Amino acid sequence: MAANSELLIATSTGAMLAVNAKASDYAIKGLQQVASFGTRSNSLESSSSAPIKPHTGGDGRWDAINVATCKDSPIGLSHFRLLKRLGYGDIGSVYLVELRGTNTYFAMKIMDKGSLASRNKLLRAQTEREILGLLDHPFLPTLYTYFETEKFYCLVMEFCSGGNLHTLRQKQPNKHFTEEAARFYASEVLLALEYLHMLGIVYRDLKPENVLVREEGHIMLSDFDLSITALLFHGCIQPSSFLPRILPTTKKNRKSKSDFGLFVGGSLPELMAEPTNVRSMSFVGTHEYLAPEIIRGEGHGSAVDWWTFGIFLYELLHGTTPFKGSGNRATLFNVVGQPLRFPETQQVSNMARDLIKGLLVKEPHKRIAYKRGATEIKQHPFFEGVNWALVRSAMPPHIPEPVDFGHFASKETAQADKKMVEIGTDTNKTSSNDSSYVDFEYF
Repeated sequence: MAANSELLIATSTGAMLAVNAKASDYAIKGLQQVASFGTRSNSLESSSSAPIKPHTGGDGRWDAINVATCKDSPIGLSHFRLLKRLGYGDIGSVYLVELRGTNTYFAMKIMDKGSLASRNKLLRAQTEREILGLLDHPFLPTLYTYFETEKFYCLVMEFCSGGNLHTLRQKQPNKHFTEEAARFYASEVLLALEYLHMLGIVYRDLKPENVLVREEGHIMLSDFDLSITALLFHGCIQPSSFLPRILPTTKKNRKSKSDFGLFVGGSLPELMAEPTNVRSMSFVGTHEYLAPEIIRGEGHGSAVDWWTFGIFLYELLHGTTPFKGSGNRATLFNVVGQPLRFPETQQVSNMARDLIKGLLVKEPHKRIAYKRGATEIKQHPFFEGVNWALVRSAMPPHIPEPVDFGHFASKETAQADKKMVEIGTDTNKTSSNDSSYVDFEYF
């Protein structure tokens, strides 16, 4: 596989898995990690730290974690100071924490073991940890360390100071983004999904709430507890089933200079990265984002991510989702039975509409990207002019205000420690009682 890295870099300039020259190396490294997994354990494995990953070179947070892990006692909750609860999901709560004595800040996802066991969600917690351990991509989370206590599983990840795209959208004029801003965020999300698919991971939970904004304005996809991977079905994966397919470039899909950079007018092959035919019968997700095949219980694969990508783009541009009904049942009925409609009052370009129409085809095998993956979406006119190799160098449409961590530092340490003890109460307040969230397993 290592021998193929130069070939992938040379042939995938217009279909980058990440956004720099080492993107293919990241993907291949991830495939090697996938292949190394053996049988699954019943609980999260404790670890002092995860290995430093190529795209995070020079990240001072690694230095802080490594110093903490070199001490006599294993890293644990006592090494961190709780500052603020950032949010919660179906299997845990996320907190802003400080690694004591370092002025280094992280987001820590804390999951209550008892709650997970009582709701049969231990496997989801394990899957999320394994997926996070695989990731090495500029628009995906970095898992700095993970550990467990008697009561909790803890994942230590990057803190994104800019909040999420749902909150940011609410602050825009008329509560929707401009087409230029939507294109920026959609391009970064597309690259993240492409990389996940390269590793055989179907994300399944794309929505603005799960797209976080970093301090420099670029995005990070978050929350992987609904994701599925071949690890769930095969135990030990055959890496050959995840190798990308190199497709010959035809006249129709030949790239322009803006796409290929220095490669102009050549017949470059394109890299097609999609998961294996792993399929799930799970009925999980947010009503307004569920793909029709999930609602119909037909089983589903990677095409559900392209459906949710279409809903995501629609919401960024229009400030609402296209199939939202008066209630949850009405929403599900609309997704399956109602045609796609666009608001008459909000005008977007024909290119944007055409892409959304192609993504929101109710039959997955007719959906854009079903056969050729993210490469087909990249070549759509909506993304014309995007230099995929340099997306991370593009100027974001919004730069968050700097966070004043001194505000947290002024709080009494004893009070923060008391809150740490009370985490168990918070982690039980999950979204499982939220009527907007669906969680049902057919099998």
